[in-house]
Amino acid sequence: MKWFRLAAALFVVAALGLGVSRASAQSRTFPISTPCNAAALSTPYTGPLKVDSVASFGCVGPWAYLWATVGNGVHEIGVTEVLHYDSTASRWQNASRLTYCNHHRLPRYVERWGCNSN
Repeated sequence: MKWFRLAAALFVVAALGLGVSRASAQSRTFPISTPCNAAALSTPYTGPLKVDSVASFGCVGPWAYLWATVGNGVHEIGVTEVLHYDSTASRWQNASRLTYCNHHRLPRYVERWGCNSN
């Protein structure tokens, strides 16, 4: 009977250890070194309407918003953008406001400042 209890206890410990190792191996954390600054958030916007100045920005995990001025002179316009950090490419990318703002997929802070403007 003692051997049976010992074998059962070892089996339970092994099963729990396997379960913990699989759960932690499958979980993924957000990279700590993700830059949340005006320069990093402006990087995706190139071409004829580059970001000229940034009025406000903010990040929550892999999501961010950016209030910026693009263009210059008579072509200058204020824009609000929502961004998502692509951990595989290690960079911020534009996220469609039509897709993410209308379905409440964003953290409240980013939704408030990134979706309720312009």
